Amino acid sequence: MYVSASSATRENVLRAVRFEKPDYIPMTFHINDACWQSFEREFLLEQMALHHFLFPDFQYPKGDFEVDFAPNARRNAPYTDPFGCLWETSADGIVGSVHRHPLSSWEDWRDYVFPNPEKTDGLFPVDWDSFKLHCRQKRQRGELVYGDLRHGHTFLQLCDLRGYENLLMDMAEDEPLLWELIERLEAFNLYQIERFVETGVDMVRVPEDLGAQLGPMLTPQDFRKWIKPSYQRLLAPVREAGIPIHMHSDGDIRLLCEDIIEGGVDVLNLQDLVNGVEWIGGKFRGKLCIDLDIDRQKITYFGKAKDIDSLIREEVEKVGCPEGGLMMIYGLYPGVPKENVKALMDAMERYAFYYSS
Repeated sequence: MYVSASSATRENVLRAVRFEKPDYIPMTFHINDACWQSFEREFLLEQMALHHFLFPDFQYPKGDFEVDFAPNARRNAPYTDPFGCLWETSADGIVGSVHRHPLSSWEDWRDYVFPNPEKTDGLFPVDWDSFKLHCRQKRQRGELVYGDLRHGHTFLQLCDLRGYENLLMDMAEDEPLLWELIERLEAFNLYQIERFVETGVDMVRVPEDLGAQLGPMLTPQDFRKWIKPSYQRLLAPVREAGIPIHMHSDGDIRLLCEDIIEGGVDVLNLQDLVNGVEWIGGKFRGKLCIDLDIDRQKITYFGKAKDIDSLIREEVEKVGCPEGGLMMIYGLYPGVPKENVKALMDAMERYAFYYSS
């Protein structure tokens, strides 16, 4: 089933990233799997059909359909990933959290076996021959070809392995074994990065949540010491190949942004209101391509249609410019009023052409 769609053609996205005057602002509207149970399905399908710009390939499904929830997003069905982390969730379609950390004790380190990057991406099985075929088919259709590391590839993976509090204590105490763990994890991730580069993807995406509601989840000093060097080594082959790098992080990452982009990031996907539209625009407008993550906490849940329209327009005006440098994405989750869903789609389609001549 369609859970995500985008107006963005390959060439238009690359022009936005390079500040080469795209024809329109690339817009992506993602419908979380849980929405197919919380909303009336016909309402969602109707809105997708009405908003052809956001869902250009949409076709009404024939008959009813089942949503295939990811293994780590199935209610009351604990899932152990290839790293040995146990995921649980209370809602179908909502990715769970890790409830068992296989390296919560360093006593288990010497016998710990890393997963095989030839067989898995760290969360699910992977077939690299199928990946290459998939990329080739997308390229033939004129679509943008992405290489995606799993969400939470480094910092969050360390949290999942050790536990958040344990990891922060490791950093504070300069735990020698943490260096070994990072080295092994980096090698696992690098295998995937090298497959993306040799396949010739158009963009590499490296999603990793680093921010909390106020401030980052680790100090800037710890980020620079433990995480940033690994990022830079990991992304070096991508930079050398001239492939754009897209970095995603939820939360307040203002204190980490400079260090993040020093690794050669070309597109930064961050949340709007948590970091501040004024701050984002003042810091990056005309300098770095921003893939702006539209509010999912305040206005889109509790505001009116006019508030949503004003928010999207303000963000386009303060972060975007005629030369490009702006993409926008909204993730729909349960609980948003139906009138606000429509208002979001309407506004994203309307303001996508704000800078078009």
